[in-house]
Amino acid sequence: MKLIPTPRRPRPTNDDTLGQGMDIALTVALFFGIGFALDRWLGTTPWFMIGLTVLASIGFFVSFKYQYTARMEQLEAERAERAAAGRAGPR
Repeated sequence: MKLIPTPRRPRPTNDDTLGQGMDIALTVALFFGIGFALDRWLGTTPWFMIGLTVLASIGFFVSFKYQYTARMEQLEAERAERAAAGRAGPR
């Protein structure tokens, strides 16, 4: 009896959007919880909750902007390299 080979599953990459989504949700919830605790302790409801939630959100947007820019620069460099190799190829 011959076993049928199973296809190899691709390795996860850094572009795992589900993982990024969970990371965002948990971090924002953590910052919200810290803000809630500070507000209860200091009696400043809702200022720390709002401030820390906005801070976490802005931090993620800035992080994604830098990741996006770095990835686009990498892809642009690869495209330029392919174009240069195509021009310098045999004729």
